[in-house]
Amino acid sequence: MQSCFWRRILVSIAIFFLAGSIWVMHSPPALAYDNPELLPNTFTPVVDLAKSLPVLQEEKLVKDLEQFEADTGWKLRVLTQYDRTPGRAVIKYWGLDDKSILLVADSRGGNILSFSVGDAVYKLLPRTFWIELQTRFGNLYFVREQGEDQAILQALESVKGCLIKGGCNVVPGLPREQWILTLITSVIGGVICGFAAQPREKGQVFAWQWALIFSPLWGILFIAFGIGPVVTRTSDWLPLVRNISGFLIGVLVAYLSPIFSRPSSSNEL
Repeated sequence: MQSCFWRRILVSIAIFFLAGSIWVMHSPPALAYDNPELLPNTFTPVVDLAKSLPVLQEEKLVKDLEQFEADTGWKLRVLTQYDRTPGRAVIKYWGLDDKSILLVADSRGGNILSFSVGDAVYKLLPRTFWIELQTRFGNLYFVREQGEDQAILQALESVKGCLIKGGCNVVPGLPREQWILTLITSVIGGVICGFAAQPREKGQVFAWQWALIFSPLWGILFIAFGIGPVVTRTSDWLPLVRNISGFLIGVLVAYLSPIFSRPSSSNEL
């Protein structure tokens, strides 16, 4: 009886802590609060509470965003925060609407950038664009090398450039890390194609039937993952030439591998 009593006590305590942890994890986000006292009395498109931008840089950014709004009608707003946030007060302060884009920089998380986008913006810049934009410029590696200010400025430049030209499906520009990944997939696609094309019958030079059978695999690696990300993000021909060359080298090495692996014959007396 006593053991059952203590067991019930332990179960009750466990349930209590479990409920408490769930409540903490599902506590409302920072933007659910409303702290208008953190906002300046005068209007500005940039509210730098975390001091992520140098003074001269912030002044230049304010002028650029105001001029961009006057020329295009798109509202670009920037909020940097750390320990406190104005929350939903920014909606009224900036008059955010369907043509507004709010960039929030908060270094407390793994990725410092987040975006609040109006419905009209999604017609030109889809949700996948914002995910790629966040991961490219807001990741800790980029911020560590370039700084929070460059993460904010380069993300805004990408958005402005895409809005001016009428929309983008992907973020323009091809970072070195992303190009290396496309080069690797191109080479792997070439290796698969080369192995598939090795002759399997006497007198056969190129097993095009097997290369065709495996074409969905090496085609996806080479075309979808090797060529597609390059041509959609940059007009520079050099990464494209390198990826095609990597694919052809992979084909050649894999195709000729039986020759290199064949044991050399020697005449012994």
